[in-house]
Amino acid sequence: MLIDAIFNNQLFMTRLFQITVLSCAGLLLTGCNSPDKNEPIWRHVKIGDIAPSHTNEQPGGQLLETINFGVYIFEIPAENISALDGVRQILYTKPLKFNDYESFSANSFSAGFGQIQMWNKIRNLLLAAGGKKVKTVSLLLSGGQADDLLIARLYKEQTIFYVSTDGSMEGVTIGPGELALRIKAEKIPGSRGVYNVNAQPVFPSPTRSAIPQLAAREKSGEFLFTSAGFGLKMSPGDFVFLGPVKYTDQITLAGLFFSKDERKPAIRTYLIVCTRIND
Repeated sequence: MLIDAIFNNQLFMTRLFQITVLSCAGLLLTGCNSPDKNEPIWRHVKIGDIAPSHTNEQPGGQLLETINFGVYIFEIPAENISALDGVRQILYTKPLKFNDYESFSANSFSAGFGQIQMWNKIRNLLLAAGGKKVKTVSLLLSGGQADDLLIARLYKEQTIFYVSTDGSMEGVTIGPGELALRIKAEKIPGSRGVYNVNAQPVFPSPTRSAIPQLAAREKSGEFLFTSAGFGLKMSPGDFVFLGPVKYTDQITLAGLFFSKDERKPAIRTYLIVCTRIND
């Protein structure tokens, strides 16, 4: 009996030691890889993450004529909006063709063109201003195709104020539905690796039909904010940074696009990157 007791005790101690070792190993593994909860989740969004892909051949060797976009949506505290002045100083406006520059600015919209080698400077400015990435969206368009990037959901009918192309303040009653940024890409005949890209805010028809005849009829119910539209030529590695000139309330077009009116007001910005062209 004494021998059995000693043997059982040794077996128990051995198993306890094994369990302790395995538990410690698990804690070490998870502890070393767990992210800092206080670290901005986009801290590691570096040049390599938005760099263009050079692979344009599809499975089976088929080549599709398409353009790929990555859209990164960032938020910074509204009190730090002056950080966007530094971002604008880095970017270029000359490559951009505005539908009407005066009304674009009057709507409190701001856009700048850049290339991936400039991204780290912009990233550091946003990071210093308390910025964080809140969403990433991928878009794949073929020549002549358009897609809508969701900006805000309208849960009821409301009047939105904006500046028209003639410079007057106007209001349009829309909703419920979705406010979007419509991005359209068109291949440039005779050119490779470059597309014409146009973007403008739009309130699409709340319902969409798969039947072409009905879809065309529904488009007549859309409202295009052409005064806040712009276009440019884009190649892989090019990007557009879209943001507000100032913080505005939610009843304006810019307010819906860029303002987050909560306990701690914030502003949203959009980095639209051309990541790949297959032509």
